[in-house]
Amino acid sequence: MAITVLLYEDNTMLRESISSMIRLDPRFLVSAAFDNVLHAENQVAEINPNIILMDIDMPGRNGIEAVTRIRATGSTTPILMLTVFDDTQHVFDALRAGASGYLLKKHLSSKLFEAIDEVLTGGAPMSPTIAFMVIAALQKPVANPYQLTPRENEILASLAKGNSYKLIASEFFVTVDTVRAHIKKIYEKLHVHSQTEAVSKAIKERLV
Repeated sequence: MAITVLLYEDNTMLRESISSMIRLDPRFLVSAAFDNVLHAENQVAEINPNIILMDIDMPGRNGIEAVTRIRATGSTTPILMLTVFDDTQHVFDALRAGASGYLLKKHLSSKLFEAIDEVLTGGAPMSPTIAFMVIAALQKPVANPYQLTPRENEILASLAKGNSYKLIASEFFVTVDTVRAHIKKIYEKLHVHSQTEAVSKAIKERLV
């Protein structure tokens, strides 16, 4: 019996390309492919696939939220994230939500089938750069007296490099207004009133 695959990818060309690639392997059957996850939990319940391939950045609702909703229904179907995002926040948010593995799209052609096989046998596949990032994060000493969130830590580190709000927004795929909101929170938590004070305190206390 074929292994059934449910695919979520909003880019039409990439969705068709992934579907075509999967169909080349007779072991697999693409049960359905959707361009959004607005009804993902119902679709998963109805189709009952063996594995779900999930993009993160999609219109209306992102893939991480979809994973959370799917897991809330009690589904244990393996979910492999396929994404361009390789920052710490997206990786850990996806894994915390219940993702089974995390594969960068640039590795699709060489790693997809290997990752699917690993997920289906109980493994947790990750692109090499993602695996390295997870290990580094786990090995980093925990020192967070100001209760900064992972994203606030990342933005503070970027500020310390002298990056502008616009550059930070581009680095983390968010808006400049979102960066401003994060920085306002950082100032409040560090009890400072300017970027210079924040960076100085961060360096002095080895927060970055």
